[in-house]
Amino acid sequence: MSTITSPPVTSRALPAELRVSLYETMVLSRTYEEAILREYHADKGPGFDIGKGLVPGEMHLSAGQEPVAAGVCAHLTAADAVTATHRPHHFAIAHGVDLRSMTAEIFGRVDGLGRGRGGHMHLFDPETHFSCSGIIAEGYPPALGMAFAFQRQGTDSIAVAVTGEGAANQGAFHESLNLAGLWRLPVVFVVEDNDWGISVPRRASTSIANNADRAAANGMPGVRVEDNDVEAVWEAARTAVQRARAGEGPSLIEVHTLRMWGHFEGDAQGYRPDLAELAGHDPIPAYADKLMAAGVLDDAAVERIHAAASERVEDAVAFAKASPVPDPATAHQYVFNERSTR
Repeated sequence: MSTITSPPVTSRALPAELRVSLYETMVLSRTYEEAILREYHADKGPGFDIGKGLVPGEMHLSAGQEPVAAGVCAHLTAADAVTATHRPHHFAIAHGVDLRSMTAEIFGRVDGLGRGRGGHMHLFDPETHFSCSGIIAEGYPPALGMAFAFQRQGTDSIAVAVTGEGAANQGAFHESLNLAGLWRLPVVFVVEDNDWGISVPRRASTSIANNADRAAANGMPGVRVEDNDVEAVWEAARTAVQRARAGEGPSLIEVHTLRMWGHFEGDAQGYRPDLAELAGHDPIPAYADKLMAAGVLDDAAVERIHAAASERVEDAVAFAKASPVPDPATAHQYVFNERSTR
């Protein structure tokens, strides 16, 4: 099974309603990340103290990678599982995780998904079968477990496992592809290739140009989508999801996407020669221009979509700020510890 490079969607236009929905998901995700960026940096000065503020610790935001989540998750339901990376918000939003609960978790509040215990890299939502982890490639093996369960239950639910191109060099990545191919599990592997594994360029870490080529060695089709094209992602995901639901086994989709901001907030990105060019490659205004040229959107519609997204996001931020901080006396609740086993 050879690698297929997914072409731009030109043979048939997607329905206008679907295209608008994809755009709305991308806008909601970016609006959310901009709000988290604002709140994260609001009280970390003077200078930059990563341990200060309402949201202490590291923060990894997904601006520029919205087309991947929007295109893939448009095919999923809450009965499907998604395991995401340490840069998870766009996939959580696209898969329908509740904004209020997610934001409260990011702020470390008791009304969060994990009662404020996990933070932004450890979001778990049983309602939508969504999870993520700060460990590189960690989401792949759990996705296989869920796909195996779906297969044994005889449902048509599937799992989607997301990682970055740097994690495609981890053992868990290769082991998971092998087992999924061997057992023909209903899983779709997604690699977000944003060119940088923290500060290391892909060419300095990976022996092949396309990680999608690795699919063939594990008995599954591999597709690479170029140009951060949400409609091409949608097309590639449609084929992969249909294949998984039909019991035909796994697929690998690699998307050449874009990390517009730092690996983490506070990353000066001095290693990147392309910083001046990033704004010109922003996928959201580019997609808006495409839809307006096609007569699908106009300026008023774009404004309404942004306003609706802002209203939802600001509501979630206000909810999180109003939620109480966990009582230190409850530190041993909801977590595994020696006393809980007695």
